[in-house]
Amino acid sequence: MNAVNPPGNTDRVLVIDDDPGIRRLLISALQFAGFEVETAGDLSEALDQVARRPPDVIVLDVMLPGADGFEILQLLRARAIDVPVLFLTARDAVEDRVRGLRLGGDDYVTKPFSVVEVGARLQALLRRARGGTPAAEETRLCCGDLTLDDLRHEVRRGGQTVELSPTEYRLLHYLLSHQGQVLSRAQILEAVWQYDFGGDSVVVERFISNLRRKIDHGRTPLLHTVRGVGYTLREQDDT
Repeated sequence: MNAVNPPGNTDRVLVIDDDPGIRRLLISALQFAGFEVETAGDLSEALDQVARRPPDVIVLDVMLPGADGFEILQLLRARAIDVPVLFLTARDAVEDRVRGLRLGGDDYVTKPFSVVEVGARLQALLRRARGGTPAAEETRLCCGDLTLDDLRHEVRRGGQTVELSPTEYRLLHYLLSHQGQVLSRAQILEAVWQYDFGGDSVVVERFISNLRRKIDHGRTPLLHTVRGVGYTLREQDDT
């Protein structure tokens, strides 16, 4: 375990990677970017760090000894640790990226990576996770029996609580705020991710799939695909 605590910084990053060289590289780069950085090399260290002092954001390597990053993420989410998670992986297959997103990861970078890009993506994740709603705006959004309460940071469908990752919550908030409008993938990327994500529309598609599974499964669909255009959230599918 290694910790760097620059004075005055409040954004804490936990880097979970078994490669000491990568940990040193990220400590240096992220500290320079203004983060407080802690590291862990395996599952046991990671869980100890999170229990001792929960981070604001996590960088999680996929290939780890004992338990891979996917398993660690599942354990964290099962313990209600819902901070944003950026996967760091040598795997560039779509199925691996999709699996991480399905399990509740919020972003990913493939090795070899740019430390500047990692820092920028972490800052974007934190902006999204902390993006509060101004007091002058509505804090409760509804569509049918689906409600999002921004003050409580709570989503319910049919009276039942729906557990969402920070990015899923941000996506649903955007869709509810533009209820009835057909939103393109590009519009969603710009609004929810705050950068173009390299034009990788699979990210939008998978998060839409996650959201549909959580809010629509076994119920009257509210989230609709408009073929060739994008997505819309509304009570009736008139397309």
